[in-house]
Amino acid sequence: MTTRQISRPGAALAALTVAAVTSTLLAVDASAADPAGAAATAGTAGTADVRIHDIQGDSRVSPLAGQRVSHVPGIVTGVRPYGSRGFWFQDADGDGNPATSEGVFVYTGRTPTVEPGDVVRVSGRVGEYTYGGRGSGNQSVTQLSGAEVTVVSSGAELPAPTVLDADAVPERYAPRGTGSDGSIDELPLRPERYALDRYESLEGMNVRVDDARVVGPSSRYHDLWVTVEPEQNPTHRGGTRYAGYEEQNSGRLKITSLTPVSQLPFPQADTGDVLGSAEGPLDYDQYGGYLLAARDLGQVRDAGLRPEATRAQRRGELAVATYNVENLDPGDDRAKFDRLAEGIVHNLAAPDVIALEEIQDDSGPEDDGTVTADETLRLLTDAIAAAGGPRYAWRGIAPQDKQDGGQPGGNIRNVFLFNPERVSFVDRGEGDATSATEVVKRRGRASLTLSPGRVDPLNSAWEDSRKPLAGEFRFRGRTVIVVANHFASKGGDQALHSRFQPPNRSSEEQRLAQARSVNAFVKDVLAVQKKANVVVLGDINDFEFSPVTDTLTEGGVLSSAVYSLPAADRYTYVFQGNAQVLDQTLVSPGIRRYDYDIVHTNAEFSDQISDHDPQVLRFRP
Repeated sequence: MTTRQISRPGAALAALTVAAVTSTLLAVDASAADPAGAAATAGTAGTADVRIHDIQGDSRVSPLAGQRVSHVPGIVTGVRPYGSRGFWFQDADGDGNPATSEGVFVYTGRTPTVEPGDVVRVSGRVGEYTYGGRGSGNQSVTQLSGAEVTVVSSGAELPAPTVLDADAVPERYAPRGTGSDGSIDELPLRPERYALDRYESLEGMNVRVDDARVVGPSSRYHDLWVTVEPEQNPTHRGGTRYAGYEEQNSGRLKITSLTPVSQLPFPQADTGDVLGSAEGPLDYDQYGGYLLAARDLGQVRDAGLRPEATRAQRRGELAVATYNVENLDPGDDRAKFDRLAEGIVHNLAAPDVIALEEIQDDSGPEDDGTVTADETLRLLTDAIAAAGGPRYAWRGIAPQDKQDGGQPGGNIRNVFLFNPERVSFVDRGEGDATSATEVVKRRGRASLTLSPGRVDPLNSAWEDSRKPLAGEFRFRGRTVIVVANHFASKGGDQALHSRFQPPNRSSEEQRLAQARSVNAFVKDVLAVQKKANVVVLGDINDFEFSPVTDTLTEGGVLSSAVYSLPAADRYTYVFQGNAQVLDQTLVSPGIRRYDYDIVHTNAEFSDQISDHDPQVLRFRP
């Protein structure tokens, strides 16, 4: 960017200057466009009065993309001095069309020298930039690059912000795409009907939220999520629940700050807190879609949310829990082990059996061929005992190196912890990473040939993914078969805010195959013993209403315990402001009565030790 500063008169001249600038006739400089851009747009521009709304147009893609425009007027509304460096500017007047934005981003590539309130004229090339690349399915951001900026004056009053609230944002989330790929790029915007169209019609403009409830806690990336539609699928703890593929919760909006954290720390907020205000340009990125890049950020009011604690199991109840401990390895701070231990003892009331996901090997992410996890588990069980809990024993099967996905080098796996004072583990056979446990009848009961053993590990469904771990337990003379799972992630799925609507869920195919594998195993158990006690649990990486859950429960062999809870309590994870179910506990028909609890200790909090909430199932076998 080259900047030629003409003058910086006082604020008293600002209104006069703005009027003069915004009445200037401007033209597209077609001769300055590169050959490819000129060829692509030949005959479409010529000489015309060009303002920001002409650049933005009334769809997602600029009608002037590839062309060079000259002396476009506006007022700087925000400056981003980090990341994708540049600034936003906005026309002081508008065309009265709610579908055309009056703001746009100017990419400079280095820290801009302009300031909010500067009246500028900008020349540059119009382009569409897609975060994550076009293959990501993300929408593009209209911007100017190769800019020449003239500062006409400074100290101008900023354009009044558009207030985003329940009246301003439609309930419907997105239009249905057209053509063979389902793209919404070329559709005319209908901001009165669809939330994504409303946000797009404000791209680059000065917007504001007031007293917005936090629905996604502050993250290490210095952002948080609020809702401007507080009545949309509320959870009982202040969040917004993802209740179905057609209930995307249009009021969710990410908040970032234009002030570097080195100058002003980003606020720490938990779900349910209230952000007093935020004002700045409306932006878009690949990590959540539309966001408010706050030039001014208000205070957060603490709503007093605290981690939950579940009740202890009764003498005759078996308590089985599942907990994704997020890449736990010996290199983690002692504080993580201690906090996990405190949570297991006090918040989960020391369950009899715990299925753990994301236990890493003893060298953590170092890719050195290590696959054992005894040190990881020793540190965790020692911490639990030190916190006043039982001395847990563990069982698991080490994976083959680099065959189970997850963080490279970490070799994550599923592991059972169990309290030997309350429950016994039936050790049988020599299970290994590639041997499948089978179901046989012993003394009239379903039994495993390998315990611990892996379920169907050579099935292609488990390629580069964690294999299910099955174990046979005895509680008060009765057998319980527990299957710990960590299905393939959602990586590769198109985002809810994708330019393809409805978005493609490509990762679902592998989880469907995994669900069929586990379902077949449970059917084998029930074929031997119709009323067998089977618990299938873990990080399923899919929703309770998903085809994956339908496949897991097909034939009535399992039912998801999450449906025993009120709708407002059905969530184990918070992603981009949506509280949702990813972890599940499913039970066989033989378990007729149970008490199930999702213990909200992590996902809603900025200081979480895992991004998943644990669950506990209590029943009498």
